[in-house]
Amino acid sequence: MPGDGVAVAAIPAQAHPGAQDASAADPWGRYDPWAAAAAAAPLQHAGPAVVSEKQKRRRARRVLVGAALTLALVSGVIGGAVGVYLERNGGVGTVELPQAGKEASERDPGSVAGIAAQALPSVVTLHVSGSGEAGTGTGFVLDGRGHILTNNHVVEPAGDNGDITVTFNSGDTAEATVVGRDSGYDLAVVKVKGVSGLTPLPLGNSDNVRVGDPVVAIGAPFDLAGTVTSGIISARERPITAGGEKGDGSDVSYVDALQTDAPINPGNSGGPLLDARARVVGINSAIRSADGAATPDGGQSGSIGLGFAIPINQGKRVAEELINTGKAVHPVIGITLDMDYSGDGARVAAKGGDGGPPVSTGGPGARAGIKAGDVITEVDGRRVHSGEELIVKTRAHRPGDRLELTLERDGEERTVTLTLGSSGGG
Repeated sequence: MPGDGVAVAAIPAQAHPGAQDASAADPWGRYDPWAAAAAAAPLQHAGPAVVSEKQKRRRARRVLVGAALTLALVSGVIGGAVGVYLERNGGVGTVELPQAGKEASERDPGSVAGIAAQALPSVVTLHVSGSGEAGTGTGFVLDGRGHILTNNHVVEPAGDNGDITVTFNSGDTAEATVVGRDSGYDLAVVKVKGVSGLTPLPLGNSDNVRVGDPVVAIGAPFDLAGTVTSGIISARERPITAGGEKGDGSDVSYVDALQTDAPINPGNSGGPLLDARARVVGINSAIRSADGAATPDGGQSGSIGLGFAIPINQGKRVAEELINTGKAVHPVIGITLDMDYSGDGARVAAKGGDGGPPVSTGGPGARAGIKAGDVITEVDGRRVHSGEELIVKTRAHRPGDRLELTLERDGEERTVTLTLGSSGGG
């Protein structure tokens, strides 16, 4: 209408034939938000994509890598599970460890095993009881007649009416009786009856022993029969005294001993000390205990590597005397010593032990010119430091042997020579 502003004329859709083409050419410029929406075209399945060869290879590599990672992960899980199972269950099947095959049992005769094999059949264990006492010791066969050598302190508990049982390495046992014993040498011989086939141990020569020589000890420490230990000769002619429990000196033994570091313990007493040829060179008798005392190894002190053995040369002589006469004789000088003397050497006492003269009238010492108060400092050129050492050096000889003594009198030194006499043992 005129005067009402701008008139908008309705234009039919078909009024301009080119409108459809313009709308298609510029859909956003001709967009009518109020117009009816055109029917949506139906959805369609997507057809196969067109893939190049390069893309195919890339995808194949990705598949292979993924498969490898999956396989590795699965393998790791399975391997871990198997490892845990094997660890918990000790593996798969029966475990067999490598081992050496059977070997010959023979050993070199000079080895410790070879020496032990030769000697053990001749070594015995003694169980002794009587007078309210009991003990265990060792001995060894001297001959086929049943004589066995051991220590006096081993058989002493039996007294006159006690029991002595001998156990052989085979396990067989037999009763034994005392043939003879001597406390001064700490040696005894017992005899078993009704036993045949005994094998004596061969005796060596203790004069041939040298420091450093290998030795083997056999015994029954703490009643462990047939125990074998080894070591060396640590020293020769080591003067020791052992015993003395009675207090009157009647049970003191004086030994010019072989010292060894082969372990010797209570129960080894009377056992053999053997050289490298399985020959007896000593009879194990005493040990140095931790408190510094030398005691028969029948006590309860353990080994500290200081063991002492009676030289077999002395043992052989005493054993023969005990078998033949029932007692042993002691070599003597015929003097009384002052055992309280604290100076260097052995001093002759001012008076005899029984109230008589300190130098026995007509004895070896008197004939050599020894007098009361003389201090003996050497025996055959070897220094002695006490009365005990002089007795030890004297006991290492036989009656009838000659000794050269160096002595001091009134500040002067002189040398005398004498022939040893004899006295019955005890």
